[in-house]
Amino acid sequence: MNLSIVTTADGSKTIYNEQVGEHYHSRHGALQESRHVFLSAGLQHFLAGTDVNKVSVLEVGLGTGLNFLITADYCTTKEIKLNYTGIEAYPLTEEMISQTGYEEYVSSSLWESFLKRYPASIGHQVEINPYTQLTTDNRQLTTFTSDQLFDVIYFDAFAAIHQPEMWNEEAIGHTIKFLKPGGVFVTYAITGNLKRMLKALGLKVEKAPGAPGKREMLRAILNE
Repeated sequence: MNLSIVTTADGSKTIYNEQVGEHYHSRHGALQESRHVFLSAGLQHFLAGTDVNKVSVLEVGLGTGLNFLITADYCTTKEIKLNYTGIEAYPLTEEMISQTGYEEYVSSSLWESFLKRYPASIGHQVEINPYTQLTTDNRQLTTFTSDQLFDVIYFDAFAAIHQPEMWNEEAIGHTIKFLKPGGVFVTYAITGNLKRMLKALGLKVEKAPGAPGKREMLRAILNE
């Protein structure tokens, strides 16, 4: 893959994939998007009003690891056990991830441990710190299997204009199989077709304010 580091509008970096023709995060702000869409509207929304001490997250499109890092940093600070699985068909190299500069946004110990253990997480569960387990599942979404159901799903695939196969009924239906009743599905995108698919799968769909550059985003809760 022909990849290059790009600085986004909030000063944080992302990666541009020339082959796909897409950035891994919003050009309006990689960090802002991750914090707003996935951490705040996803994980924190799920945790609000609960006293749970452990949570499981499935991410479709682990990419640079930014969503994982800010989630792990938050959970470690709150002393919440995090079991995190990222589906990634084309894992980035440790060297490429190290160029993102994400050590500015999380604890140094978390960043160093992630870089050291990330290669071993590809195909295996590894301990990043006493609160965090990470698995990088190196496969296509529709071939992903797991005996585990997840509390929160971060759907962070490339945009449908570049990867329509990630947003069709087969892909979305397969993803929702791994969501617990009462669990939260969250993504930066919102379309009428996506809303209809999720409603047909038994989810309550909510529109939420989008990250900078997008007016709205989508959150959906699987009916109990």
